[in-house]
Amino acid sequence: QVSLVESGGGLVQAGGSLRLSCAASGRAFNNYNMGWFRQAPGKEREFVGVISWNSEATRYANSVKGRFTISRENAKNMLYLQMNSLKPEDTAIYYCAATIYMATAIDKYNYWGQGTQVTVSS
Repeated sequence: QVSLVESGGGLVQAGGSLRLSCAASGRAFNNYNMGWFRQAPGKEREFVGVISWNSEATRYANSVKGRFTISRENAKNMLYLQMNSLKPEDTAIYYCAATIYMATAIDKYNYWGQGTQVTVSS
C-alpha cells in the first residue's frame, strides 16, 4: 500500500507558475513510477505526465510539454510537478498516482492521492 498526499495547488494568473508536491508513505516509493493526472469540471481525468522510478525517463501529454516538468526525490519520498506558463485551460484538480508501468492510462495506476485544486485566471 502506498499513501499519496498532494499539496501546492492554488489560484494563479495566466502566465504564472505553481509547483505541486506529492508526499508518499508506505511501501518503497522508489519501487514505483509516478504520474500526474488532472480532471477539469465536467471532463474525464487525463494524463499529464509520468516519471520513472529512477528519474531517467519522463513522458508528457502534448498539452503540457515544454511547460510542465516532473521530478522526484526518492530520499524524501517526494514527487513534484513544476508548472510554468499556466493557461486557464490548465484549471483542474491535479492528482499524483503510482504505477509499475511507464503508463499514460489511468487503469495502470494502483494508488492515488486525493487531489489538489489548481485554478488559473485569465
